[in-house]
Amino acid sequence: MKRIVFAYLFFASSLHSYSQTDSSSVLPYETFMEIVQANHPLAKQADLQVTKGNSSLLQSKGAFDPKLFTEVSQKYFDDKEYYNLVDGGIKLPTKIGVEVKGGYTNNSGYYLNPENNMPDEGLWYAGVSVPIGQGLLIDKRRAQLKQAELYVSISEQERTIMYNELLYEAGKAYWDWFKAYSVQRIYEEAVTIANTRLQAVKNSAKLGDKPSVDTLEAGIQVQNRVLNFQQATLDYKNATALLSVYLWSDEAIPLELTEGVVPETASAVEPMAVDDFYLTRLDSIEFTHPELAKMNYKIAQLEVDKKLKKEMLKPQLNLNYNALVQPLGSETFSSYSINNYKWGLEFSMPVFIRKERGALKLAEAKIQEANYVNRDKQAKLRAKVSFALNEWQTTLDQYNLYKQTVEDYRNLLEAERRLFNIGESSLFMINSRESSYISAQIKLAELLTKNRKSELSTIYSLGMLFSEM
Repeated sequence: MKRIVFAYLFFASSLHSYSQTDSSSVLPYETFMEIVQANHPLAKQADLQVTKGNSSLLQSKGAFDPKLFTEVSQKYFDDKEYYNLVDGGIKLPTKIGVEVKGGYTNNSGYYLNPENNMPDEGLWYAGVSVPIGQGLLIDKRRAQLKQAELYVSISEQERTIMYNELLYEAGKAYWDWFKAYSVQRIYEEAVTIANTRLQAVKNSAKLGDKPSVDTLEAGIQVQNRVLNFQQATLDYKNATALLSVYLWSDEAIPLELTEGVVPETASAVEPMAVDDFYLTRLDSIEFTHPELAKMNYKIAQLEVDKKLKKEMLKPQLNLNYNALVQPLGSETFSSYSINNYKWGLEFSMPVFIRKERGALKLAEAKIQEANYVNRDKQAKLRAKVSFALNEWQTTLDQYNLYKQTVEDYRNLLEAERRLFNIGESSLFMINSRESSYISAQIKLAELLTKNRKSELSTIYSLGMLFSEM
């Protein structure tokens, strides 16, 4: 791990930072998430999904590339040229299933097969091969191309899914860090107050204004609060270590938070109210969620496969036609005649077509299975979003309610302190009021954290974290 001054993260990423105190800098939530999205290895891995999809598409398009060919066959024996067969040209597959072919052939030799006889100048030919039966509507090459085009869309959804997962985990780590820091600050303040009170009680006991037993009670309170502060500091350090897992430089070097870099304070973070926009997205989740979109594209791929399997039920019936031209001097095509041609017809078909029928039924079963999985996933995602929205609204209501509760605890504590100062209360009551106030502050920080986490969960459940950043 490489320890750096965290200002590097802000300025190198063209992001802002600002000081909380003279010795600390604040790492805002939005800034942290931008760093994660820009530099984390999983983010770069997510981007590779689109590269893989485009590469697969390019590979499938290669099946339609023109192909040059040459075939030479010769036989020599007993100082005689038995035969010399030369054929060369170009083949051009098309996306409508027709294959265009053109070339030149020239044959010679003492024992040439009569069907290979031709003029001394050879013959030019150009023609087509047309699938009349199987392969007329779709063939393996066209199916693979269509599936590769769909795979590009699948890879884009996979990238979004990977980003959503990464940003969700990173966001939770930030708010856990925020809560741990808030609790640590609360206990830090409580320790300071307890130490100050212990010193005051000791001074009063020396003067005889307070019983000496009060110094024992005040000392115990200090010890308890130091213990709580130490535990809060440990939790904060662990949360900081977890947060550092998501911090990387542009060069894919893992980074650590330096001392003094802190999250936003509770006073600077506002609870988030439920946005109606997310409620409307719930109604169209089957079209907008990347998990469901990915599944829809996969079903479309299966539909292409089913169409291909259905095409295999047809007999193979291919028509080949080639026009022939004898070159005469420099006028290659001057002797062209529609009466000079070569044609052929190919036919084959299994008697029972059991293999093809079985493959079609399997393809149909896969589509049905995928549709069932898709419906189940839709229902689960809807429920997941509803849970997150409910928690979001509830935590907002709880925070607003408990904020007043914290203020009431603070007022009770202030009133108790005034009574204590005029001798009408006890140290025990002061400690009790302070403990309640501390617990209330911690509870409020937890509710604020839950509120921000529930907002994060809602956007994640909708599959929108990547698009929202």
